[in-house]
Amino acid sequence: MAFKKSNPLPGLSLTLGFTLFYLCILVVIPIGALCLKASHLSWHEFWSLAANERALAAYKLSFSASVIAALANALFGSLLAWVLVRYRFPGRQLIDALVDFPFALPTAVAGLTLANLFSEHGWLGHFLVPMGIKGAYTKLGVYIALTFVGMPFAVRTLQPVIEKCDHNVEEAAASLGAGRWSTFTRVIFPTLLPALLTGFALSFARALGEYGSVVFISGNSFNTEIAPVLIVSRLEQYDYNGAIAVAMVLLVLSFGLLLGVNWLEHWSTRFQRA
Repeated sequence: MAFKKSNPLPGLSLTLGFTLFYLCILVVIPIGALCLKASHLSWHEFWSLAANERALAAYKLSFSASVIAALANALFGSLLAWVLVRYRFPGRQLIDALVDFPFALPTAVAGLTLANLFSEHGWLGHFLVPMGIKGAYTKLGVYIALTFVGMPFAVRTLQPVIEKCDHNVEEAAASLGAGRWSTFTRVIFPTLLPALLTGFALSFARALGEYGSVVFISGNSFNTEIAPVLIVSRLEQYDYNGAIAVAMVLLVLSFGLLLGVNWLEHWSTRFQRA
């Protein structure tokens, strides 16, 4: 007697319908409303609002700070992921749990904490400011905040790949006379490269849209204002058209980043299978 394989989920039509409904409510409708609102602006109005001097300065800082933060996370996040996977030491589980701390911590709390920490009278700022290193209310503070919120993406993306790395391949390379540097550059690094690029892209995308932690540690002046802070500032001034124009620019760029991340993940899957 043949038994029909049971499925804990309902049929395709019901689950797909709920998925599309859920996606529309949370993603499609808000984005569509923003695009509809922006369509009421003429091209000249949109360009003047989205590409004025203040907006361009905000874009420049947002992208430069996001790239710097993503590079720092790609480098030091790789080292952290390697240590957590390959070594056993006291306190390892605690450090592994702290990696996810930026996920759980409200970004506003992170911004307040970093601002107090690096301020002139803070625990670190008390020593750094006399040396000429100002972390609070400067561009450096923006870099620190964006690095903080993006760090888990780089670590958690690399950890599963490092866990799957075959030790036998490294031992075989060593037995054939390869040194540590040759083993790393020719055996380990090519395996980690796709995940490293994906972690970099995810960290960059997270930093590009960050607001909560930056608004407290940046000076919110012309030189330390990122694009999300500019959007909120225009909303507070009831300049809705200006906020919509900057938001549309970030929306297009974020969509491009999303496509890039999906391509990297697809390439990473094909690369590992090959």
